[in-house]
Amino acid sequence: MAAFLSALTPVLRVFIAAQKMFFTASAPRGEEGRINLSPKGIDTFRVLSDHEVAYLDLTGSGNETAAHLRENGRLTIMFCAFADKPLILRLYGRGESVQPRHDRWNSLITDFKPRAGMRQIIVLSIDSVQTSCGFGVPLYEFKAHRDQLIEWAAKKDEIALHEYWRKKNRVSIDGLETGLTALPSVS
Repeated sequence: MAAFLSALTPVLRVFIAAQKMFFTASAPRGEEGRINLSPKGIDTFRVLSDHEVAYLDLTGSGNETAAHLRENGRLTIMFCAFADKPLILRLYGRGESVQPRHDRWNSLITDFKPRAGMRQIIVLSIDSVQTSCGFGVPLYEFKAHRDQLIEWAAKKDEIALHEYWRKKNRVSIDGLETGLTALPSVS
């Protein structure tokens, strides 16, 4: 039932565009450290080409993906049909965190709607694509994206947001540096 491809197809691009949620998975090297699996939404995912995708990463309680990408670059992104025809789509590859200070930021950010709390764009260079049936995935009805994350970030000015990054987003839960740059300390 599973099929491997070397790139996205037009049909898979349409499938991705219809999804309201996706998942990211990353892990540190070796057997130590936690595997990170995160749900994402809020219309932050973009297909850049048949071999490259990206998502706008918003400020959250952690920054595990960036830490793992900095250490080893491995990233998997999964889409799962919760409505209509069943399908699971996994994108395997090498990821990178592009922050506003990086040269590539200005060309990438034009693909996204600006959102409060933007901290980086995660770009995945696709090595392989896997589709599988998704027959065991339940049907759900999409109601709406949640607004709380955007509203929380919108209440903070730039200094407060950067201070949050310094305290909560610069080191992973396993002690790995995330590479996230924040303003100098305001204390």
